[in-house]
Amino acid sequence: MRSINAASTAASRTPLAHRRSRRRRPRRTSAATLLATLLMLPLLSGCLSVRAKTVEVREAKPTRTAFTVDGAAAPIAPYSPGIRAGQLVFLSGQIGIDPATRRLAEGGIEAETRQTLANIKALLEAAGLTFDDVVQAQVFLADLEDYAVVNRIYGAVFSGPPPARAAVQVARLPLDARIEIMVTALDRRGGEYDDEDDDR
Repeated sequence: MRSINAASTAASRTPLAHRRSRRRRPRRTSAATLLATLLMLPLLSGCLSVRAKTVEVREAKPTRTAFTVDGAAAPIAPYSPGIRAGQLVFLSGQIGIDPATRRLAEGGIEAETRQTLANIKALLEAAGLTFDDVVQAQVFLADLEDYAVVNRIYGAVFSGPPPARAAVQVARLPLDARIEIMVTALDRRGGEYDDEDDDR
């Protein structure tokens, strides 16, 4: 009895803190660590979404291709006769040079206007387009007195609503031409061909 009572007495005298230290405590995540983890999640997801958007924009980047017409008069300066950028087709300004003679068409403003439009038509056809695909035009005249004659010939090449346009008088044009026309067209096929486009 004495040995048992002595053991229990010794145990009762052991400090409470010492007895608790012998117990196996489970690991606890501190509040600060948990809060930092929660705050990092939106930042990580934001970085991933921005990276995905950047890749998508690069894939959608349009191509830029120059083109011309076989047998056309060579450019008289460093420029491309036509540039395709995605669905848009940009034509450099055309004057009334006859590709056969490499000179301005003879016959005044009427002959030069018809030849200028013929040169534009050839470039549009090289891009698979027509005058009805033109969405904007700029007309440069050496003399605004020719405005009425130009309008009569110019208006006849469009079967639908004519494109947006500006017409101005300038001091001088290359090769002393009387007219220069620059146009921009829209390829509504989006770079793809179908049966309806082929019938056009």
